[in-house]
Amino acid sequence: MHTIDWIVLITTLVFIVSYGIWKTRKVNSTESYLLGDRELKWWTIGLSIMATQASAITFLSTPGQAFDDGMRFAQFYFGLPIAMVILAIFVLPIFYRLKVYTAYEYLEQRFDVRMRQFTGFLFLLGRGLAAGITIYAPAIILSLVLGWNLKLTIAIIGVIVIFYTMSGGTTAVSQTQKQQMIIIMSGLVVAFIILIMKLPMDVSFTDAMGVAGKMGKLNIVDFEFDLENKYNMWSALFGGTFLFLSYFGTDQSQVARYLSGKTLKESRLGLLFNGIFKVPMQFFVLMVGIMVFMFYQFTKPPIHFNPANLAKIEQDATAQPKLAALQLQFDEVFEKKQAAIHSMVADLETGNEAKIQESQVLLKSYNDQDAQIRKEVDKLIVDYSERTAIQMDVEDSDYVFLAFVTQHLPIGLVGLLLAVIFSAAMSSTASELNALASCTTVDFYKRSFNPNQSDQHYLKSAKLFTLMWGAIALTFATFASLFDNLIEFVNIVGSLFYGTILGVFVVAFFYDKVKSKAVFYGAVIGELTVLSTFSLDYFGYINLAYLWLNLIGCMVVIFMSLIFQSIFGNKGEVAMG
Repeated sequence: MHTIDWIVLITTLVFIVSYGIWKTRKVNSTESYLLGDRELKWWTIGLSIMATQASAITFLSTPGQAFDDGMRFAQFYFGLPIAMVILAIFVLPIFYRLKVYTAYEYLEQRFDVRMRQFTGFLFLLGRGLAAGITIYAPAIILSLVLGWNLKLTIAIIGVIVIFYTMSGGTTAVSQTQKQQMIIIMSGLVVAFIILIMKLPMDVSFTDAMGVAGKMGKLNIVDFEFDLENKYNMWSALFGGTFLFLSYFGTDQSQVARYLSGKTLKESRLGLLFNGIFKVPMQFFVLMVGIMVFMFYQFTKPPIHFNPANLAKIEQDATAQPKLAALQLQFDEVFEKKQAAIHSMVADLETGNEAKIQESQVLLKSYNDQDAQIRKEVDKLIVDYSERTAIQMDVEDSDYVFLAFVTQHLPIGLVGLLLAVIFSAAMSSTASELNALASCTTVDFYKRSFNPNQSDQHYLKSAKLFTLMWGAIALTFATFASLFDNLIEFVNIVGSLFYGTILGVFVVAFFYDKVKSKAVFYGAVIGELTVLSTFSLDYFGYINLAYLWLNLIGCMVVIFMSLIFQSIFGNKGEVAMG
């Protein structure tokens, strides 16, 4: 990387951290540390909510997902505006009226301390795992691109985040996220413009979109009902809505963002801001991926996007001759594809449907050949990994966008886009650490272990718990392994717990007659059902898209809670809500 890129990268990161520390220099109480004295404006809340969800995984995996699978991942977010409206109307007023620090604090007032800590434990378990992945995911990729040691890269990201999150708590998180979102979106807009500029002179943006559509990459909406399909309108509107209701309504990493609002109105506006702008933002990130795909239709891509994997098999005496032969085939297919694409561009301009369909058939054939060659390269990587006992992952979609950034962007912009990835990694991880520390301090330490200490004692405790969870996340990140698609993995982890947690809150909000004992057993059965269903899917006994786990978990908790309540009645319990 050029010296100018290093200067841009380091300057950007130093500015973000310094700004966050400066803005939080007056944080001196537990409330200001955990909730920012409830003084945040709606635009800060909205940007912070978006930044918390938009981790580095979003900007690494999403373009790669569009490159491989087109635009259909956009459907995943169609349930988000619905969830934001429901939360703004029904959930926010309750949290504000009770002036809670965490979402789970409400559950003790409605049920008892057992339910508060059961749901808090599920949150700590799921979010604790996710925090490690949100550090590990960008670290493993950046370490390969920058040539750094993986553990060093993990440590750099983790230490920076822990430092400013410990110093200023939720205010530091929210204030830095505002700057991070500006940098992230600016970097993506610049990348998008450059991608358009790098199209051939005789190919316009409209031409490129036309070809992408004919190649099946603009498949945004799918109305076919299919439980095995991860991304269609039905999994989005049902499974996705329940996922977002649980994530934004019960996950402390998000709840803390809008509980910091100056008024109920400010927090509602922040949530609705996220509901309105998150879908277009995600659509735009996917469009960047589509443009990267189109760029590589006119500029020859690498035969495999993970440079570290390629470097190893290129130096292996057994694999290198086979790789060289595959590269020749790959180059030949690319040249044929070039001719078919340019022909399609000309046919699209003249509207010759017969010729367009002819080109489509040719392109499909060449893309199939391209995919087959890449599979053969994957086999070489697997074979090399087995022979040498070196752990290697064949999945390279997470490297697609970075390959473009590092190999084709001008000097200076490479540093900016890497700063985008670092910023996104820090923003989501900071929110997670702050939320984990808040839940541990308020729902467990203060509630059950040391309840009668001073405010300063709990402030110091929250900072120490931030450090503790940061160390746990760093440890998990150090020993984690790369998954097929990182953004999917994080959503899968969430789906294992969110449905159950949401079910508990739905019962709390809408079923006044259900008491603690019934909902506790309902929640335990709900969580066991989700884990069993996921296991059956994982081992191939059933085939179910993971988004449905959120709906299943929630419905089982509600249904079983009502059944248990009818069995137990009010024996030994007193209504608390």
